[in-house]
Amino acid sequence: MREDKLPFPAAVRRRVDAVAQWLLLVLLCAVPMVALAQAEVVPPTVVSQPSAVTATESVPRIGIMMMQPGEIFWERFGHDSVLVADPDTGETISYNFGFFDPTEPDFVSRFVRGDMRYRLAAVPYADDLVLYREEGRGVSVLWLDLEAAQAREIATALAENARPENAFYRYDYFRDNCSTRVRDAIDRALKGGLEKQVVGRSQGLSWRDEALRLASPAPWMWLGFDIGLGPAADEPMTMWEQAFVPRRLADILVEAKNSAGRPLVREREDILPHRIAPEPDAHALRWWLWGLWGIAVAIVVAWMGRRDAGSRVLGAILLPFWLIAGFIGALLLFLWLGTAHAMAWANHNLFLLNPLAWLALPGAWRMLRGRAPGAWAARVTQLIALCAVAGLLVRWVSAQPQANLHWIALLLPVHAAVAWTFARKRSAY
Repeated sequence: MREDKLPFPAAVRRRVDAVAQWLLLVLLCAVPMVALAQAEVVPPTVVSQPSAVTATESVPRIGIMMMQPGEIFWERFGHDSVLVADPDTGETISYNFGFFDPTEPDFVSRFVRGDMRYRLAAVPYADDLVLYREEGRGVSVLWLDLEAAQAREIATALAENARPENAFYRYDYFRDNCSTRVRDAIDRALKGGLEKQVVGRSQGLSWRDEALRLASPAPWMWLGFDIGLGPAADEPMTMWEQAFVPRRLADILVEAKNSAGRPLVREREDILPHRIAPEPDAHALRWWLWGLWGIAVAIVVAWMGRRDAGSRVLGAILLPFWLIAGFIGALLLFLWLGTAHAMAWANHNLFLLNPLAWLALPGAWRMLRGRAPGAWAARVTQLIALCAVAGLLVRWVSAQPQANLHWIALLLPVHAAVAWTFARKRSAY
């Protein structure tokens, strides 16, 4: 979601980007990622801000700058920042909560553990537009209708927050990110008035719904979110919580009223046109289509298992399948037991993809060599199939089930067909 970072040498930036992309390919298999940032073509200059704005000064103009999603995976969610326009100096500062330093010694370990340190930076408005103009991403500003005291309070608080000793915060991809920080800055000035208008309302969307919608243009990113998010991601959000997505925050602000009962947004100003694909809409998953594919694959597995040549091919297919399934299962366990990625905890996809698959690898190897898979492998495949059945039962009895019925529909028939084939091969020898 965030596209900015502190300036650092180009050579180091390229190396860091390469390492970060490799880590994303691994972690996106199971976790709601913290979005990596892209280097600015012209690194923004971080400016110092006064610690306070006195009552005798002119009233600053407050706006929310909304940046539409980009085409690179870490830009898919869009971005936003708070603009403070000083009428005396004519200077406009963008207060951007999306900065982090990938050259920190513990950056990689924090990234893996889900303990990222982000910071607020005060950036000249023109510098903050450079990247978006070059990438063809639309930018607009929602200028707010605030009382003078509220506008000064926001300007003062952001200036104080941007000081080096106050700027850092612990980033949470869903609950405490760059967009929720912008939301909270406005709400504090309204004395909780923004939250009161939306906290009890819901559109029925879940965290997973929004993550999958925005990741859908990148299939592998969509796949990583869908497998990696656990049942906590399927809890319905209030509109207040939906503001972790910049577009949803903009919708809230446009509908909101200020302290005097007038629309909170006085004016929308389009700064840059959006010249690339627009933000995607949601598409319903048809679990029964996945089930048809699962049944079709299961029939092929059973057919191949009845033939000697087909058994060899089946063994060759099961080797990489079980390697990958075991790896994903181990990663899901690590994210649950060893990290702070709460949205990945207690993932029910562990019933379908788990490290037990590694125990069946010798059986696949034996089939590849034209031999019976063996009693051990047959029992393991039966256990894997029973785990898939357990996953379906858990989903049925859960008050808030994980939205993984499509994965159950796809993989349960396949696991059952493999277990049947191995049991038959075992008894045939």
